[in-house]
Amino acid sequence: MTTVSAESPILSSVAAYYTSKVQVHGATPRGVDWNGAPSHDLRHQQFLRLLDGSAESSVLDLGCGYGDFLRFLRHAGHRGPFIGYDIAPAMIEEARRIHGDGADRQWHVGAEPHAVADFAVASGIFNVKGDVLQENWERYVYETIETLAKAGRGGFAFNVLSLSSDPERRSPNLYYADPGAMLSHCLRHYGRAVALLQDYGLYEFTMIVRHI
Repeated sequence: MTTVSAESPILSSVAAYYTSKVQVHGATPRGVDWNGAPSHDLRHQQFLRLLDGSAESSVLDLGCGYGDFLRFLRHAGHRGPFIGYDIAPAMIEEARRIHGDGADRQWHVGAEPHAVADFAVASGIFNVKGDVLQENWERYVYETIETLAKAGRGGFAFNVLSLSSDPERRSPNLYYADPGAMLSHCLRHYGRAVALLQDYGLYEFTMIVRHI
């Protein structure tokens, strides 16, 4: 599968969008285009299902923003190495400012990880399609899922806005996926150890995929 180039118009647009958000709102949930801290933590919480209590496992966060998932993991007792990637340099600058670099945390600008971890996650990176054609955005989504699958040796997880949400609440600049179609895609390409979580009260779902 051909991956999206780091110089692609899609990634350039996404990087510009999130750069503008963090410049206006700083290292806050609104700075990564979430409504607030409670829902932000609720999204983080779903990914703990992937780690399954493995406190020493390494985690790769694709689209890490300012590194809030690292904060969440440490508060949850996770001690393993953390590698964050983001296509917006401003986000990585904030992540380094807040969390620093060290033996247990690294920060990189980019869309294509050059590292592999025990588990890979991506939160919110599929939502804001702007004026990109639906078919082009969906290609980007599935190519990025393949990147995640390769980056997590033990498994991977991601979230995406759900077509099960109320139609009147949807925004034309956002991408909504069919949870059934996404479940079928992951089962077909990555095996049977797949879970779809859509019971945590937000207008989205989380996919958990284990490599077994």
